[in-house]
Amino acid sequence: MSRGRHARHPLSARSISRLSIVLVAGGAGIAAPLLTAGSAHAAPAPAKVQQQAQSAQAAAQAKTEQEPSSYTVVSGDTLYKIAVDHDIKGGWSTLYKANKETIGADADLIRPGQKLTLDTASAPAERSSSSERADRSSAERTSSVHKTQSTNLDGWINEALTIMKQHGIPGSYEGIHRNIIRESGGDPNAINNWDINAQNGTPSIGLLQVIKPTFDAYHVEGTVHDQRDPVANIVAACNYAADRYGSIDNVNGPY
Repeated sequence: MSRGRHARHPLSARSISRLSIVLVAGGAGIAAPLLTAGSAHAAPAPAKVQQQAQSAQAAAQAKTEQEPSSYTVVSGDTLYKIAVDHDIKGGWSTLYKANKETIGADADLIRPGQKLTLDTASAPAERSSSSERADRSSAERTSSVHKTQSTNLDGWINEALTIMKQHGIPGSYEGIHRNIIRESGGDPNAINNWDINAQNGTPSIGLLQVIKPTFDAYHVEGTVHDQRDPVANIVAACNYAADRYGSIDNVNGPY
């Protein structure tokens, strides 16, 4: 009995010793792996989050690249303002060309709720043909541009009426004169620097106070491409009024 008990003591001692060694070694073993494992698991966590964020960003960017950017017109907008706000390369005219089917013939007439594409690269053919037409128009203007001869309002109106007749643009001396007196008082250099058009960067200029987008859209070939040119201003304004109101004679207030 005593030998059996005594024989078991060394075993217990060795077990205790081994247990102590395991615990002691385990203390270091536990501490080191815990710190190491903790560090190993803690490091990938932010990297994983960062990787997920980058993946989400890449997916959003890919979606943006796949879907053309667009803008919905709100009250007070002009093509010039939209082009400036969205940094459209080529300005409002490029934006107009890309959305001509939506806007229509009048670049100055955009309506709240209209959805415009900002992806102007989607209309290369239109820009190319427009460039060709611009080149032809430039050549025509160089060779046959009408240079204003008169130095007074009466002469400017009569010169404009001659050109309007050639292009089938309606309007009478009385209708033109009446609107000029109201709009500019007969000053071809008159400029409005306070209304909404001026605030949007396209002030009304000239005898019939035309903004640049309207002047460019309704400019008549054979006249000087300058808002301040008396005859060119009258003819473009009357061309616009004919399209919008039937004739400048039908305009009796701001238009």
